Amino acid sequence: MTTLLIILSSLFILLSVLPFIQNQHWVFRVAEFIKLQLLFLQILIFIIAFFYTNENSLLWYLQAVQLLAIGYHIYIFIRYTKFWKTPIVKQTEESSDKIKIISCNIYQYNKAYHRFIDLIHQEQPDIFLTMESNRNWEQAMQVLEQDYPNYQKVTLENTYGMHFYTKLKVNRRQTHYFVADDLPSIEVELETRDGHPFVLFCAHPPPPSPTEEENSKERDGDLLSIAKKIRDYALPVLVIGDFNNVAWAKSSKLFKKTSRLIDARIGRGILSTFHTKYWFFRVPLDLLFHSPTVFIDQLFIYPSIGSDHFPVGCTFHIDPCSDEQQDQVKHLEKGEMQEVNELIKEGKEEESDNREA
Repeated sequence: MTTLLIILSSLFILLSVLPFIQNQHWVFRVAEFIKLQLLFLQILIFIIAFFYTNENSLLWYLQAVQLLAIGYHIYIFIRYTKFWKTPIVKQTEESSDKIKIISCNIYQYNKAYHRFIDLIHQEQPDIFLTMESNRNWEQAMQVLEQDYPNYQKVTLENTYGMHFYTKLKVNRRQTHYFVADDLPSIEVELETRDGHPFVLFCAHPPPPSPTEEENSKERDGDLLSIAKKIRDYALPVLVIGDFNNVAWAKSSKLFKKTSRLIDARIGRGILSTFHTKYWFFRVPLDLLFHSPTVFIDQLFIYPSIGSDHFPVGCTFHIDPCSDEQQDQVKHLEKGEMQEVNELIKEGKEEESDNREA
């Protein structure tokens, strides 16, 4: 039993340390995704090992290091709980109407089209976004076009298709291919019903994993390209989608600093969205970042629609005169913009032979 505890303690400590190594190979990056599960296992093994420390002095040292790792992980996750205060700002005369968005990676091979369409009919969002939507999904969603006459369609069969629909007025729309010609991002400038303009960016970069991309170069390059593009936008901005990343990863922190946006999950919950079938291994891959003049009224997860991701719902309003959230904006430190530019360059230079044609 003591030997097993030493092995498990050492493994959990190693998984805690791996994300600090700035290597973009999936072996180092995947450890970022399982921090919440790792924290639970660390606490469990720490309690069990406490009763065996007299049998082996090595366990004392491992327990001390394990306790430090537990403290670090609690420090990370405490800000995603209700204990972390976020400003509650009520709508004023200067505020916009409330806007509702639904974003979902629908899983390209999911044939239960009616489940997502029923969700849209029931919730009636002002905007909805689908990722992994191919030609079959595009045809299925045509029944929604009467209610959602403004759209941007990027129909692909490589699991990176993307479809955007809205009832709101669209001033401009554009599809970007920042790091590869088969990895789209959609940018749309819209107006609320009472005339407040804002920009919405829809993102879905590829993940580093043993079954997909070998490293995170394209993902990091794509996300940081978006961040760099919007950092000086005068209009309020939201970036939403399947980031294939977690908010506490270093690349997400760089994204937040570069874009000067706020993580919508702070103070509202971890809200894990993937995988719908394996509850213990769920992680929050579908993220939302917003400008300080955008106020999140609600952020929530819908029940499964047959995909491997849960749909994400959000209601928000814009208050261009409020500075209540300005102190939540983080800024790049010395040398970090150079790091951002290098990561973007590496993302553009990376060539994937994994995606389907």
